[in-house]
Amino acid sequence: MAENVYISGRKIGYDSLTYIVAELSANHNQNFEQAVRIIHAAKDAGADAVKLQTYTADTITLRSDKEYFRISGGTLWDGRTLHDLYQQAFTPWEWQPKLKQIADDLGMHLFSSAFDDTAVDFLEQMNVPAHKVASPELVDIGLIQKMARTGKPLIMSTGMASEEEIHEAVQAACNAGASQIALLKCTSVYPALPEEANLLTIPELARRFGVPAGLSDHTMGIAVPVAAVALGACIIEKHLCLARADGGPDSAFSLEPEEFKAMVDAVRTAEKALGSPQFSPGKREANSLKFRRSLFVVENVKRGEMFTKQNVRSIRPADGLHPRHLGEVLGKRAACDIERGTPLSWALVAR
Repeated sequence: MAENVYISGRKIGYDSLTYIVAELSANHNQNFEQAVRIIHAAKDAGADAVKLQTYTADTITLRSDKEYFRISGGTLWDGRTLHDLYQQAFTPWEWQPKLKQIADDLGMHLFSSAFDDTAVDFLEQMNVPAHKVASPELVDIGLIQKMARTGKPLIMSTGMASEEEIHEAVQAACNAGASQIALLKCTSVYPALPEEANLLTIPELARRFGVPAGLSDHTMGIAVPVAAVALGACIIEKHLCLARADGGPDSAFSLEPEEFKAMVDAVRTAEKALGSPQFSPGKREANSLKFRRSLFVVENVKRGEMFTKQNVRSIRPADGLHPRHLGEVLGKRAACDIERGTPLSWALVAR
């Protein structure tokens, strides 16, 4: 697989800036203007891309009151049916080309998670620059193959997946023609706790599958995405809303605009801090070398007088002999009178 992914010419890989995706999801609350405002907020916060979800309640599930279709297990949506939840959360398809045009005009990418074949066809008509596979759909091999056959870059979330399931999905995508794949570590809990993030999986995904790896994050706050970048995440995907107080299916684990901007700023700082392996002083750090320790005469010493621990010490600054020579100097005699505060040199030591 390719070590780098290119979305509309934007390189995504380990020697590039982290690709930051704002997930719109259901935070529009069925209000087109609110969706537009979220895209503008994403731009202002420094996101590189906006991600939608392309489905209807009927393309993703069935309208049914059977127990199979009722949500339980301690989620935010317990007691509701899947159809009811997705009917509230879906993004109207007629909005999506308009939202893409707005993102294009702002210089941002916009793509989407497709949840069935008709959604892939629809997104292809929109000419999205990439396709996204949501975590629950990672086991839908036919859907992955449909996306892969477009030839577009493929970003796949891996929440809940075993290594074998990830391998099956990647292999299916490759066999169907995908040449650019990125994998995202994801914890499919809403919201997720930091201790559930297992971020050390990110470099393992990259190592085992030979692709850029990143994080689709559902924790609260910004610490987990920043830590992910420090571990090599090339992509960060995070939900964005205008205000959690607006409510909605995803608001509880979404960042508000000022928080999203703080995350982007912290990620950019982390990128700068990573640098490269270095075992020598940097350009500005070299100025501090003078504050290292060295050997100084700390009491007045007469010619012929012996150097002792009382009159020679390792102190700052660095103008004298290296401290490693202290043992060689002790017991030797002064070559001349030496004033207190003089950096010791071999010229001052009698031979």
